[in-house]
Amino acid sequence: MTKLALERFAVPHTARPQYPIESVDNALKILLLLGEHPQLRMSEVSEFLGVASSTAHRLLAMLQYRGFVTQDNDTRMYRPGTALTGVADLIVQRFDFRRALRPHLERLNRELQETVHLAMLDGATVRFIEAIESPRPVKVGSRLGRSVPASSSSSGRAMLAQLSEKEFEALYPNQELPMLTARSPRTKDDLVRILKRVRKKGYSVSVQESQLEVTAISAAFPPSTAHPPLVFNAAVPSSRVSASAKHAIGLKLCAAVDLAAQELYG
Repeated sequence: MTKLALERFAVPHTARPQYPIESVDNALKILLLLGEHPQLRMSEVSEFLGVASSTAHRLLAMLQYRGFVTQDNDTRMYRPGTALTGVADLIVQRFDFRRALRPHLERLNRELQETVHLAMLDGATVRFIEAIESPRPVKVGSRLGRSVPASSSSSGRAMLAQLSEKEFEALYPNQELPMLTARSPRTKDDLVRILKRVRKKGYSVSVQESQLEVTAISAAFPPSTAHPPLVFNAAVPSSRVSASAKHAIGLKLCAAVDLAAQELYG
């Protein structure tokens, strides 16, 4: 696992605690990594965490003891355990708004013929909680279940643009930002300039900033205490989307958000 993998899968949500517990942090990083990979070797965990194999083994053994990971007897690979999947299922069930928004996502998928997502903001991280893939042969794959830094994604920036200055500063106390590609914003000042454009347009666009060869357009729902910050997102191969097409998709996403919000809020 590379440094980039660490930044992509284990993005901090707040400032580092004054008295961090490294073993707890490493165990949580393993769980985050299992959210991105169906199975892991102990050597991959050791490399990802930057620890000795013996340390990785002890961490995995404790997670296995509590049911958060399980080990295949034949391959010796580690996979998510029933405790982890059970917790995930319970949390997902609390997102009742997903069921209400699914028809709107299906309509967007039919109209745009592109991969569409419902995503939420969790601290400085975007989590993709619903997805429908494009029916076209060449398409962007679903990101369902994945998480990325909000600063590098159109979805994240659409939601960050709605935060107050105090809320924004709490999420980004430092200048340096995690980067997913060479096109990702490098500093908080870069991000602030981007968010100004997002507020002016009413939707957010990223071009190969969270994934190479992918252009993403997102529109955020109005802030509400009934649910976390949400967006509708469309992900398109960069090779087939023009400037005018990006604008048209952005307007369709905004219209879809307006209609869905009316149903959600009554």
